[in-house]
Amino acid sequence: MEYRPSLKELLFQLEEKLLKPEIRTSKDELTNLLAVSFFEFGSSGKVMYKNESIGEMSLGIVRMKMSDFEIHPLSEGIVLTTYRIYNEINKQYSLRSSIWKLNDGRWKMHFHQGTRVTSSL
Repeated sequence: MEYRPSLKELLFQLEEKLLKPEIRTSKDELTNLLAVSFFEFGSSGKVMYKNESIGEMSLGIVRMKMSDFEIHPLSEGIVLTTYRIYNEINKQYSLRSSIWKLNDGRWKMHFHQGTRVTSSL
C-alpha cells in the first residue's frame, strides 16, 4: 500500500518547499506552487503580486526554521495554514499565515502574510 501524507503533512511540505533557495529562485517552481491570483503581505511591509512580479521575484536566499505549524480548514478545498518562522540570518521571528486552495487535484497558495514579532513567544 502506498503511503499518502495527511493534509497537514502535505501543506507543511509545500510551505517548507517555499523556504528552499532552489524553489524561491525558480520561476517554474513558483508558478507551480502559487495561484495566478497570488499576493503577499510580506513581513518587510512589501506587497507582492504574482501576476506583476513573478518574472523578477526576488524572494532572496533565506535560512528559516518553521515551528508551530497548524491547519485550519475554511471550507472544502480551502485551508488556512499558520506557523512561526525564525529567520537565522537576521535573527527575526515572524508569524505566518497562508491560504491554500485545491484546484484540479493540486494545492496552490493564494495568499500569504508575514508579521514580525519581537520574540519567539
